[in-house]
Amino acid sequence: MKLSAADWRRRLGSPWWRGVAAALAGALPMLSFPAPSLWWFAYVALVPWILLVRSAPTARRAAYDGWLGGLGFMLAVHHWLLPSLHVFTLVIAALLGALWAPWGWLTRRFLAGVPSAGQVVAALFVLPSAWLMVELVRSWEGLGGPWGLLGSSQWEVEPALRLASVGGVWLLSFLLVAVNVAVAVLIAVRQSRVPAVAGLVATAAATSAAWVWSPRPDVDGRVRIAVVQPGVIDGVGGAEKRFAREETLTRQLAGQDVDLVVWGESSVGFDLADRPDLANRLATLSREVDADILVNVDARRSDRPGIYKSSVLVGPEGPTGDRYDKMRLVPFGEYVPARSLLGWATSVGKAAGEDRMRGTEQVVMNVGDGLRIGPMVCFESAFPDMSRHLARDGAELLLAQSATSSFQQSWAPEQHASLAALRAAETGRPMVHATLTGVSAVYGPSGERVGSWLGTDASASAVYDVPLAHGVTPYARFGEWPVYAALLILAALGAGEGARSLRVRRAGPSPHVPPARTAHESPARPGR
Repeated sequence: MKLSAADWRRRLGSPWWRGVAAALAGALPMLSFPAPSLWWFAYVALVPWILLVRSAPTARRAAYDGWLGGLGFMLAVHHWLLPSLHVFTLVIAALLGALWAPWGWLTRRFLAGVPSAGQVVAALFVLPSAWLMVELVRSWEGLGGPWGLLGSSQWEVEPALRLASVGGVWLLSFLLVAVNVAVAVLIAVRQSRVPAVAGLVATAAATSAAWVWSPRPDVDGRVRIAVVQPGVIDGVGGAEKRFAREETLTRQLAGQDVDLVVWGESSVGFDLADRPDLANRLATLSREVDADILVNVDARRSDRPGIYKSSVLVGPEGPTGDRYDKMRLVPFGEYVPARSLLGWATSVGKAAGEDRMRGTEQVVMNVGDGLRIGPMVCFESAFPDMSRHLARDGAELLLAQSATSSFQQSWAPEQHASLAALRAAETGRPMVHATLTGVSAVYGPSGERVGSWLGTDASASAVYDVPLAHGVTPYARFGEWPVYAALLILAALGAGEGARSLRVRRAGPSPHVPPARTAHESPARPGR
C-alpha cells in the first residue's frame, strides 16, 4: 500500500509511529560501516533523521527524537553484541542514546520552519559540534569506547584518510555531519539553499586544501612482518591446541626473512613464568624463523594478583622482558562496571565472570635491528589517542592484537580491522591488526591497504612487506583540535544565548497598553 504525504504526516503525528521512525532513521548510518561499507552513504545517512527532528512540534519532542534516533544508532552499530549481552544491549543503547537528546533539541532550534541564512550557517557549525560532543562522551572506555564513530566509515577513502592525518577521525565526523545538514536544508528549505550550497562548497574546499597542503609520510624503509592466525579452535584443551596450531603456522615462516612474527590476542593461555616449557618452545621458534615473536598472554600472573592480557615479546633466548599490559578493558567483556550493581549481567549473557586487571602505561618495544613497535590489545585500536601517543613516543610500527572469535558471523571482525587504516593515516605510521580468527589486516603509513586480509575462514600465516615512514602528521602534533574547536563553538553558542536572555530580562515586560474605547466608553471588541 502506497502512503501519501498526508498519510505520512498523520502517522508521524502519533508519538508511537514517530518514535519508530526516529529509531529507524538513527540506524541508517550503520550501512556506511563494514561489512556493507557503503562509505558514500555516510554523506546523506543522517538526512532522514535531521528532517524528522526539525519537524518536531515541540522542543521536547525534538529531544525525544534525538534520543530514540541515538538508541537506533547505538543498537545498529553494536547489534553483534546481542548474542553475548542479550537484553542488556538494549539497556546500554537506550542509556547512550540519551546523549543525542541535546543534538535533537539543537537541530530543531536552528532548522525548524523556514530558518534564516544566519541560522543555517550557525547550524553548519553547531550541529556537527554537538555531534562531536556525543562521540567524545561515549568514547570513554567505561561507556563502551569509540566504536562506530561516524568518521570511521571513511576508512578506505583516500581523500578522507588525508583529512584524518590533519584532524583525526574527529575532523571526518565533523565534516560528515556538516554535509548531512547542508543536504537536509537543500531538500527541505528552498529559501535557505544559498548558505547550504556555500557549506558544501566550503567543505569541498577544505578537503581539497588538505589534499594539497597536508604533509605526506616520508617512506624510508621496509620491514617484513608475519601474522599468524590460527582460526577458530574450540573444545576441551583449546588453549593447548591453539598454541600447537600457532607453533605449526609459525614454523612455516622459516627462511622467509621476516623481521617480526605477530600472534593474536589471547594466543597464549598460560603465564610463561609458570610454563617454562612454553617459553622454551617459543624461543626455539624464534631461532628457527630468525625473528622475535610478539605473543599475547591471557592468564593469571605469577608475580602479582589477577588476570592480565599482555603483549609479550619473545626472542631466541626466551622472553626479552618487554611487556605491555592492556590498559583499556572492554566493559562487560573483560570487566563488569559497578559489579555489585550490574553483576546480574553475567547470568543473562557472556559477561566476564572475573574482572581483568589493567596495565598502567603504554610501552614502545625494540625489536631485532632497532625496529620500534607500539603494541595495543583488542579494542584499544579504536582509541585515536593511544596510537597517537605511541607514535609520539617513537613507535615506527603500530600493532593491535585482537580476537573477535565470539562474533565470527557478524560485521564486527570487518569493522574492527578497518579501524587500523584510520590509526595509520592519523599518525603516519603503518599498522598491523593481527587476530586469532580474522579479520587480520595490514595498512601502510597513509592508511592504504598492504596485501590481502586474512578472513574469518582462514587458518594461516602471511608475510607482509610493510613500508616505514617518518615525519609528524598534524594530528600527531596537535591532537584532537577539532574537539576543542567544537567545544569553543558550543561555548560561544551558550554565551550568546545567555547574553540574549539577559538582554530580554533587562528590557523587562512590554508596557501595558490600555484597551481602546468606543464613544460610549466601553472597551472595543476586536473583530467587531
